Amino acid sequence: MKIAVIGTGYIGLVTGVCLAKLGHSVTCVDKDIAKIAMLQKGEIPIFEPGLADLLEEVRESSLLEFSTDTVVATRDSDAVMIAVGTPTDQSGLSADLTYVFAAAREIALGIDRFKTVIIKSTVPAGTVRRVRNEILAVRPDADFEVASNPEFLREGVAIFDFMNPDRIVIGTESQRAKNLMNEMYLQFSERKVTFVHTDIESAELIKFASNSFLATKIAFINEMAELCEKIGANVQDVSRGMGLDDRIGPKFLNAGPGFGGSCFPKDNRALTAMARKVGVKLRITESVVDSNDHAKNRVVENISKLVGGHLENANIVIFGVTFKPDTDDMREAPSLTIIPALQARGANIIAVDPEGKKHGEQLLPGVVWQLDPYAAVRDADLIVVLTEWHIFRTLRLNDICSVMRQPAIADLRNVYSLEALKEAGFKRAYQVGHG
Repeated sequence: MKIAVIGTGYIGLVTGVCLAKLGHSVTCVDKDIAKIAMLQKGEIPIFEPGLADLLEEVRESSLLEFSTDTVVATRDSDAVMIAVGTPTDQSGLSADLTYVFAAAREIALGIDRFKTVIIKSTVPAGTVRRVRNEILAVRPDADFEVASNPEFLREGVAIFDFMNPDRIVIGTESQRAKNLMNEMYLQFSERKVTFVHTDIESAELIKFASNSFLATKIAFINEMAELCEKIGANVQDVSRGMGLDDRIGPKFLNAGPGFGGSCFPKDNRALTAMARKVGVKLRITESVVDSNDHAKNRVVENISKLVGGHLENANIVIFGVTFKPDTDDMREAPSLTIIPALQARGANIIAVDPEGKKHGEQLLPGVVWQLDPYAAVRDADLIVVLTEWHIFRTLRLNDICSVMRQPAIADLRNVYSLEALKEAGFKRAYQVGHG
């Protein structure tokens, strides 16, 4: 099958490369000329483990091309997938669909025979029908169908998630579109992956509902962590005891400094706004956003207590600034709230992150960047673990502790055991949810 993928961000690029790996002939399109030039040379503009190698593999097989021309790519394809960004709009609540509709209008100019236009971007319910109207406004005679096919890719393991899906959600209104989508994902059908065929609005909502529910689990365990600290309990024991119930499960029950990233915060706000427009108040979803903000602000107070409540001129080393390990994505990372709050109280911040400087240097002014954690902690008053990169799990804690001015640590991801920290020589240690 010939497929055009519009947009080469995290979702578009990973999707395009993986579709080529499945054997389809794919053209990835982006308006960013510099980005396309990079990709044509085999260079990756984002950090995603395994993506560079897979890109090189499919480029050598001639199954993947890059272009800046949406119209030509549409004309040469059987299906066109819209995978552009949908950032939060100026209201701070709803998704900005500007890029989606712009892509739809350009696609309309390239429809010369039946096409299936697939919405891969995360969009509010009702967007697919609006895309159809955008295309018809440009080409009333166009022969096409629009389908919803939401993505469920996690940054850091996006290739694995695409090639090993737990379900494939497809929202269509015609048999032609349904048949094409089934053919596109035929290899997964043969592997007995579950296909969820629904109406369009249900498919659009599944992505938002899934992310909102996962965010709710994180917010809940963070609230339990605060309670554990007050009554002397251990949130890791509580989490394990809960997760062994197969009705609950262990995933997304790790206490920490709040969730971030490109999906959970944005999708929770967008789902809330979507519901408000039709007169529905999603009380749980709205409270999750507030709870997550509280989780970020709460740890700042606990960090301050570790150095006696006085952060003026304190040297604080931050281990990890990206919203999760194995990605360079900084969108709504807890570090963007916590680090400025510490700076506002007079702290000097040194940050260590394998990939975070690329975006963090602009987002976090005044931060000193280091790649070597052992050099970074020299004469430090406090270490704060914000992102659980593997490099931080394997540190020689004795060596770290021995060069600090004041051996104190706020392990906000519960990477280490309190026993190990004590044996290494840390005089003061804080972990989320440990009373």
